[in-house]
Amino acid sequence: MKNSFLVLMLMLSVHFTISAQEEAKSGNSAQELADKMANPVASLISVPLQNNLTYGIGPYNGIKYQINIQPVVPFKLSENLNLITRYILPVVDQQDVTGENTHEFGLSDATVTAFFAPKSKKLIYGIGPAFLIPTATEKFLGTEKFGIGPSVLVMHQGKGLSIGFLANQIWSVAGASDRADFNQFYTQIFLTHSYKSGASLGITSEITQNWQGNTTLITISPNVGAITKLGGQTMQFAVMPLIPVVGHQSIKPDWGLRAVVAFIFPQ
Repeated sequence: MKNSFLVLMLMLSVHFTISAQEEAKSGNSAQELADKMANPVASLISVPLQNNLTYGIGPYNGIKYQINIQPVVPFKLSENLNLITRYILPVVDQQDVTGENTHEFGLSDATVTAFFAPKSKKLIYGIGPAFLIPTATEKFLGTEKFGIGPSVLVMHQGKGLSIGFLANQIWSVAGASDRADFNQFYTQIFLTHSYKSGASLGITSEITQNWQGNTTLITISPNVGAITKLGGQTMQFAVMPLIPVVGHQSIKPDWGLRAVVAFIFPQ
């Protein structure tokens, strides 16, 4: 199963890299769009669908499929300041994760981040609040807590090169009294190189520190992506392995795979 899925994703990546050789007709070249997609606070409307498949989770060798619906909507506050809102709504289907012969399916908790981002060409940054919203439809898929905390993004971007990190720290402030408090730090470090065709190569590391549970999960993901058009819709496709390097045995998977399909709406 995993070999067939990997071959399919690689075939799609190669196909869309080749078909992305024409520039987008929106006034942005394919490379410019690739650079904007690498910038979390770019003034660009997009709707990424991030598909994550992980195997060998915990003591029962669980399997988990999670699709994150991640729209990004910018707002122009002034000539020199944008508000970039990012939403993450996870849909989860998992087996043998919370126990042997168990199955959960439904929404998990949503995360909403708002970055106030001054316009800048070289050193790009944004700061703002991050919110945890208890949208889970299954007890084991959510925290039943409402949380809030700070978020920050710092990156450098030149033509074809993007490097930086984003991070947030969220604490629960309300919710079910019989559930554990939420206290979690998350950061993503990224390096991406784009090409005139709209293709891109990069590497990403994600670190999740659960202070309440005293667990750390670190993954590394080399990735390949491409900008293309299907009909009149500009899109980005990307594929990457999820390689766990640090993690407690209760949460660390043996391996994983991520495939991203992003709908882009150039302004």
